[in-house]
Amino acid sequence: MLTSALDLSNLGTTVGSTTAVNSNNASDPQASQDRFLKLLVAQINNQDPLNPMDNAQMTTQMAQINTVSGIQELNATLKGMAEQSAALGSLQGAALIGRQALVEGDALAFDGSTGKGAFNLAADAGSVEVDVMGSTGQVLDTVKLGAKGAGQHSFSWDAGSIDPASVSRFVVRSVSTGGEAVANTALSPQRIDSVSFANGAISLQLANGRAVAYDQARGFM
Repeated sequence: MLTSALDLSNLGTTVGSTTAVNSNNASDPQASQDRFLKLLVAQINNQDPLNPMDNAQMTTQMAQINTVSGIQELNATLKGMAEQSAALGSLQGAALIGRQALVEGDALAFDGSTGKGAFNLAADAGSVEVDVMGSTGQVLDTVKLGAKGAGQHSFSWDAGSIDPASVSRFVVRSVSTGGEAVANTALSPQRIDSVSFANGAISLQLANGRAVAYDQARGFM
């Protein structure tokens, strides 16, 4: 006669754990419930008439199967959310292809004879100037931007008669109203050629050959 509490070990899942025991059916909540009901009916049919299973025992066992099913359903829900997140990340990444990401760097991005760049100021600056540097370290031209507040700013430079190929980089010079240097970070616009999505993270492949994480980009143009 079966008088002990129903053993759930054959249901394919350990209560409180998401580790599958039977790879063929551990992830199927309906199969687990079917096996539970068969075992429960067998126990009722074979119980000792003088010592029948009480309501509390049956309620406990029903709660156990509900816990097992709940864990399996939760796992299925989390898996679905992860798949949706991956799909959304891929769509967002694809929309960035062809745009320009602002990353730390001092190279100008040229569109014809117009060069574009950006920078971030650590504090308010009373005067900001951008020197356009040549390949031998000489200053080819200077862009005077005047006073700028703390934060990120962009600028453009018309090369005019200067060959863009002779430009190597730009240097930002920023000072406070009192003449003290204000820290700045040069930002370079780089075209995004492709995007990859792995392990929940988006990686940007830039036209200059660099690959940067999505969260390393300071902005997009």
